[in-house]
Amino acid sequence: MKATTNKMTRRKVRPPVDATILTGRQLSHLQKIAASQECVLHPSFELSCTEAELFGPDAPEIKINSWASFPGLHGDMNTRHQGDTKLRTADEVRLFLRYNYARYRLARLGRMPGRRSSHARTAEMHRWYQRAMRLRSQLTGANLALVIAMAKRTKIPDVDFSELISEGNMALLGAIEKFDVSRGFKFSTYACRVILKSFSRLATNSSKHRRRFGVEFDPSMEPGDQVEIKRTTVRNDALSRLHEILLRNHADLSTPEQRVIDRRFALTEGGKKKTLAVVGKEMGVSKERIRQIQRSALAKLRRAFRDDRLSF
Repeated sequence: MKATTNKMTRRKVRPPVDATILTGRQLSHLQKIAASQECVLHPSFELSCTEAELFGPDAPEIKINSWASFPGLHGDMNTRHQGDTKLRTADEVRLFLRYNYARYRLARLGRMPGRRSSHARTAEMHRWYQRAMRLRSQLTGANLALVIAMAKRTKIPDVDFSELISEGNMALLGAIEKFDVSRGFKFSTYACRVILKSFSRLATNSSKHRRRFGVEFDPSMEPGDQVEIKRTTVRNDALSRLHEILLRNHADLSTPEQRVIDRRFALTEGGKKKTLAVVGKEMGVSKERIRQIQRSALAKLRRAFRDDRLSF
């Protein structure tokens, strides 16, 4: 009876699992992220008390002021934000330790043996992933001023200020991923070098582009369809004159010549082109005789067409 009571007591005091409902695709994506996750290691991560020190109830709260508007849009180069976004050194170190510890725990969960994840392991992975993303967002927001300051000091021909900001933001994210607080440097010292290096690469790529493509694309300079329009107009005009010559018989075609031309080239509305043999059979003569009549009729039409064009 005593053993049963102890067993029931152990069941009651077991902490409930914070279950997170994920779809199959979301779970697969989370597992891939966790398995490939990297972090900047710190000696304190192996200690059992680190989680409580960084994320426990007694851990100090770090306030990050967010931006009220993005600078540089609509010609506005002034930076406006809600209060001072500059972090104290101690807060900066703690934020980076939290961020890398969250990635460290996520990587450990993702590399645990076993293909199938338990319900508790999945919830734990999701919790550390959410923490890592929230901390990265805080670090990014606290250091946006670095990107803006570097962008204002940089002038690259044919590169907009917004493009510089975009390139600097990508460099800032990369710097956050690789910064090591244990080396004793401030993050701004490291990040400014990374951002300026990305601007240098952008300037080099822009210069190569200008050398390769000296003239920017201008749709008005593209070849139009004027040649094709002119060709179609000339063809339609020639066909109209030819029909007029045949209708008024300006070429003085004989009746057999008119019949041969009509049947061979389907000049009658709804007509169909016929071979020399078929036309010869219809007219009761040989194929060679039809060829001779056709040759004579075409010669007369060419002369009439030439004379008509000259008179026009």
